[in-house]
Formats: sequence, structure tokens, C-alpha cells
Amino acid sequence: MNQAYAFGQEAEKRAAAYYRSLGFKVVAQNYRYRKAEIDLIAQKADLLVAVEVKARSSNAFGVPHSFISPKKIKLLVMAMDTYVQQRNLEVTVRFDVISYTLSSGKWIRDHIENAFYPF
Repeated sequence: MNQAYAFGQEAEKRAAAYYRSLGFKVVAQNYRYRKAEIDLIAQKADLLVAVEVKARSSNAFGVPHSFISPKKIKLLVMAMDTYVQQRNLEVTVRFDVISYTLSSGKWIRDHIENAFYPF
């Protein structure tokens, strides 16, 4: 396993723990549909949250969530729509971004709710 992959996996693990601490149940991790992958899908009551997790060792080239392209957003929306339809869920969907930056050995979290579309 390469170092960048392990770093990303640690960020996803931290994001899942964070959502659990907020009272969510993580119902899927690394959900794939066609060319899309949703890092985490978390649910609390009738709220279903697609979570894109980003991690960087520094903000030298920009904050982690700034690396999400319009094409990636479109793929995430398509994947989430499929997830909801396949399971015939009656939920409100929200798209969040959790970004982590490692600074002086500390993990700094930035949580953006409704990052793409406020539904």
C-alpha cells in the first residue's frame, strides 16, 4: 500500500468516525456506480449524506475541497441518485465535503455541509 493511499484511507476512517459522533450511521463506504465513487454515505433519520473526503499534507496548492471538479460533482450526484433509487428510499439527500490537512502532526478537519447542491 503506498503512502498516499494510506493517508487517504486514514482520512476516510476519521470522517466515518466523525459522522458517527454526530449520530449518523455509515451505511456505505466507497460506493461505486459506473465511473463514480462516493467515499461515505451516512444516514440519520431521513437524511442521507454523500460525503466526499479529501486529504492533503498541506494547503500549499490550495485547500483539499478545491480539487473537486464539476465533472466529479456530476458523477457523485448520479451515483447518489442511483443509490437512493435502487433502495427505494424516501430521504432528503445532502452532499458534504470533509477535508483533512495534516499540519504539524495534527489532523485539521474542515466540514462543508451542502457543498454542491442544497436540496
